[in-house]
Amino acid sequence: DLVGVLCLLSVAAALDFKYHHTEELESYLKEVHAAYPSLTHLHSIGRSVEGRDLWVLVLGRFPTHHKIGIPEFKYVANMHGDETVGRELLLHLIDFLVTSYRRDPVITRLLNNTRIHIMPTMNPDGFEATKVPDCYYTRGRYNKNGEDLNRNFPDAFENNNASIQPETRAVMDWIKNETFVLSANLHGGALVASYTFDNGNSVTGSSKGYSRSPDDDVFIHLAKTYSFNHASMYKGMGCDNRQTFPEGITNGYSWYQLEGGMQDYNYVWGQCFEITLELSCCKYPPENQLEKFWRDNKAALVEYIKQVHLGVKGQVTDQNGNPIPNAIVEAKGRPHVCPYRTNEQGEYFLLLLPGTYVINATVPGYKSMLKTVEIPDTTGNFSAVKHDFSFSEASIRSRVASCPKTPLYQELEYSSAAVKPTLHILVLMTIMLVIFK
Repeated sequence: DLVGVLCLLSVAAALDFKYHHTEELESYLKEVHAAYPSLTHLHSIGRSVEGRDLWVLVLGRFPTHHKIGIPEFKYVANMHGDETVGRELLLHLIDFLVTSYRRDPVITRLLNNTRIHIMPTMNPDGFEATKVPDCYYTRGRYNKNGEDLNRNFPDAFENNNASIQPETRAVMDWIKNETFVLSANLHGGALVASYTFDNGNSVTGSSKGYSRSPDDDVFIHLAKTYSFNHASMYKGMGCDNRQTFPEGITNGYSWYQLEGGMQDYNYVWGQCFEITLELSCCKYPPENQLEKFWRDNKAALVEYIKQVHLGVKGQVTDQNGNPIPNAIVEAKGRPHVCPYRTNEQGEYFLLLLPGTYVINATVPGYKSMLKTVEIPDTTGNFSAVKHDFSFSEASIRSRVASCPKTPLYQELEYSSAAVKPTLHILVLMTIMLVIFK
């Protein structure tokens, strides 16, 4: 109908290549939702220190709620308020996805088989506080309380004593309430795709200057997917002569160590693979460069979303077909420090590269089930390989299982040190000598 067409035209015309401040950003998201009510769901996951909404636009065939078998994906930008390119890229990504649905077969299949969550700004206060745009550091990096949100999450390696900010808390609750499988957070100030871990200890090999997760191969693939689909990131030039990144990717810890980062939190406690995308050498570039940033990143942003369909997924049920929540499902040889568990619907999603894997499903108190699974490359089919597990014993009630927020890798480091008793004995002998002297 004509009204619908006009409505679509007005939304398409509304988004210029310029910076959108809080009111404009909100009204744009509301316009998109009004124009595409069955394809989008708009909600605020919380508020910033100054009371600004933390908006998330969800896109997909079933935008309002999780559907069994459809993985959840998210993009988060502007976590550092003065790193602004990602904020605008995500608005243009929204525009591209809604206008391509039912016109472009690839985007149509992507939206029919994926639930995509887009948060253009995690730190609206910092963005509004950045009065003088600058390529380098400004105070707008932090939230209103002067906290760096990317140092504010619980850390898997050491006690992060920062008091958790409202923006961080909102994202932690959001992660807990959705079954996110894959994610990226968008930053500026460099040109590279950085992956887990950002922090590390001897257990993850940080002594060699690289902090390796059990899924290192998958993370390298994810980072390369972005860098090689980007106009120039894969060239690895970095932003100045001092820093080069081969193939445009880096292990976070190898680049520089940080504690309390969002990507490690997602991976350890959220069961969600997240990478950090540094998209512009200049943190807050002039508006006239935004269109080029969109052209440079458009293909990469879409290709990266498709990776949520890698690997294997399925349901764990009892003999009556009822879902079993909190069952542990992991691939052998890559245990997570906080085991990955099924959601309320008994579902699991494991991102794995093509190959042969043994998948182990464990329900506490029952015998584990093992399945050898052959995984082809499934991203083109928009669905991971499906493998269900049925436990034929009596029906099982859900036990609440949560992973403590303590530094889990610290415990591992202690226990691995305990295996080498010689050092401990030497220390003890020295102490005894001191005492007896």
